[in-house]
Amino acid sequence: MLFADWFESPQPGRREALGPEAYVLRGFALDYVPRLLPELRAIQQAAPARHLVTPGGRTMSVALSNCGQLGWTSSRDGYRYTAHDPDTGKPWPPMPAVFLELAQAAAAQAGHPGFAPDACLVNHYVPGARLTLHQDRDENDLGEPIVSVSLGIPATFVFGGLRRTDPTQRVPVFHGDVVVWGGVDRLRYHGVLPVKEAEHPELGRLRINFTFRRAR
Repeated sequence: MLFADWFESPQPGRREALGPEAYVLRGFALDYVPRLLPELRAIQQAAPARHLVTPGGRTMSVALSNCGQLGWTSSRDGYRYTAHDPDTGKPWPPMPAVFLELAQAAAAQAGHPGFAPDACLVNHYVPGARLTLHQDRDENDLGEPIVSVSLGIPATFVFGGLRRTDPTQRVPVFHGDVVVWGGVDRLRYHGVLPVKEAEHPELGRLRINFTFRRAR
């Protein structure tokens, strides 16, 4: 297998069902990448990624930043959305137009037209970083989908059920893949297994994940 084949989605254009209203859109973001990466670097400069602390006092292995009207944060005081970066007191960087374009197009492709995200989490995974099973339920309107974009080194996305103990699917995600879930699947538990050692030709030893949400 060629180096580029390993990192990019093996079947771009394919839509794989994970549930009644949940899909993997293989390679959907690839055409957007030349416009995404410069905007990503601007966000990284304006609001550098940081390792947040959970309410239980554990430091997350994934480093996080945000763009959009609201940003998701965590501390010993709990999980919440804020209009300002707690580290700087400044508003989060605006959501770039290409981010919104991608999120809306992916949501529509997965059967969720009219998606209008106001928050985008920008997650940074280095090899070894992981995300334990959880639900996205800090948003006011749970009727809106989640759109998750993968860039950089591959990872294994874990998609479960409505209870933490339900069986899970392990879904390899590659550079350019997008996962969308909403409707009856909106509160499914999900996570990411520890990312394996790798190096992407554009992003190095890094997986970037954009998670688009409608928080309010």
